[in-house]
Amino acid sequence: MRRGKARLFERILIILAVCVGLLIAIELGLRSLWGFGDRAIYIPDEEIGYLLAPNQKVRRFGNLTQINQYSMRSNPIEKQRPANTWRIFLLGDSIANGAWWTDQNQTISALIEQQIKAFLPQSFQTLEILNASANSWGPRNQLAYLKRFGTFDAQIVILLLNTDDLFATAPTSLPVGRDITYPDRKPNSAIGELLERVFVRNKPIPGMEKVYQEKGDRVGINLNAIEEICAIASQNQAQFLLAITPLLREVDGTETREYEQKAKLRLQTFAQTKAITLIDFLPQFKQVKNPATLYRDRIHLTPDGNRLVSEKLAFAIRDR
Repeated sequence: MRRGKARLFERILIILAVCVGLLIAIELGLRSLWGFGDRAIYIPDEEIGYLLAPNQKVRRFGNLTQINQYSMRSNPIEKQRPANTWRIFLLGDSIANGAWWTDQNQTISALIEQQIKAFLPQSFQTLEILNASANSWGPRNQLAYLKRFGTFDAQIVILLLNTDDLFATAPTSLPVGRDITYPDRKPNSAIGELLERVFVRNKPIPGMEKVYQEKGDRVGINLNAIEEICAIASQNQAQFLLAITPLLREVDGTETREYEQKAKLRLQTFAQTKAITLIDFLPQFKQVKNPATLYRDRIHLTPDGNRLVSEKLAFAIRDR
């Protein structure tokens, strides 16, 4: 009888050991192969809305994301530009940021740096492309960031928008820690994060509907924010470039929306009136035989899309 119980106990221990070993193997596999258990996190901000938390280094699905001390997707920098450095400051949203699906070396800012290194002005020895961006930022988020941190002595400031940004709402921190795409903490485990991604769905966030239903001339408000960004760049002796990427439906003609076309026309008129250099990527994207190859979805760009944008911006920078 005692031997039977002992054998049963031994079997239970073996089963438990196998289960624990399997869980450890799954945990390590999820971490090493896909980067689960470690993710870029956000912090709320009263004026900016939210920022990527500073000083992060995360590898997800093989792609490195590095966030410096100023919440930029860039290497650590000195606040004051070194005398022998040519510094270009890119402001943007998820297009410029690239998010987890874009490796640090394949972001638009990194590609620009690779393309213009050989064209440094003779008075400079090094080149820095700063990338201050976050998912769903609009002109008012970017303006608030610029007011908080300044231009970092950059010689050129680039604001990279997409068509949706013309309708962006006021900055808010409500999604941080409530929307699964804006986490405010690291997961407890890789397995836990995987289960969260599979089974947890976003719930309505109190107050967000009011943000989405912002009244007034939203396009006009965002154009005013762009004008302020341009003014700050000018006050800091920086040249200003404004660029905008289209949505896939604008390129392939599958769906045209009159309100978007009117907003784009307002942007063009605004840029002409204010003597702002505007680069609209819509004509160039339309020249691509299969424009779908430029997009991950209706808005975000593939590596091919990033290269096209970076090449055009690099050319514009060299031409100034």
